[in-house]
Amino acid sequence: MVPLCWNQTATTLKPFATLDLMQTWIALLRGINVGGHNILPMAKLKSDLETLQLHNVRTYIQSGNCVFSSTLKTASTLSEKIENCIEEHHGFRPQLLLLRRKDLRAAIAANPFPEAASDPKTLHFFFLAEPASSPNMAALEEMKSSTERFQLTSGVFYLHAPDGIGRSKLAASAARQLGVVTTGRNYRTVEKLWSMVAQG
Repeated sequence: MVPLCWNQTATTLKPFATLDLMQTWIALLRGINVGGHNILPMAKLKSDLETLQLHNVRTYIQSGNCVFSSTLKTASTLSEKIENCIEEHHGFRPQLLLLRRKDLRAAIAANPFPEAASDPKTLHFFFLAEPASSPNMAALEEMKSSTERFQLTSGVFYLHAPDGIGRSKLAASAARQLGVVTTGRNYRTVEKLWSMVAQG
């Protein structure tokens, strides 16, 4: 007989065997709650995701960061379900990037500027929707200020901007020069998301 556990979200009994099949996902939404456009309160996002039978849904700040578990193992399938749900309920279709637990862990481990973590608002991870096959590295070098540093990997464009990114030409043009969709988060957010993932 399979032991049962209580699932408060679905208010039904679920086998522990089902929980064993769950995979943790990190969802990063792009361009929501900015300048009064694409408004999506995090409490509403949480309830929307729960209607999709996603479990242990947690959100962090208004820029669109979620951690949840699902039996779905394919990012493209899961991303489409979430985007369709948001479009149906809120009238816009956000760009969404999904990371697995191992992806976020690898991104943190590969941080080329670990000393910058002590001032987390100056260190930014731009997560790539796909590897940048033809980045304009010369343009990126030309745009960076004298205090900025960057490094590109297959999954992340790392930027250390000690003077902030508000006026950074490099930060503003990174996605265009890389030629792929990116979603940026500062290191404070990255650390918080990892903490949420680690808590299970």
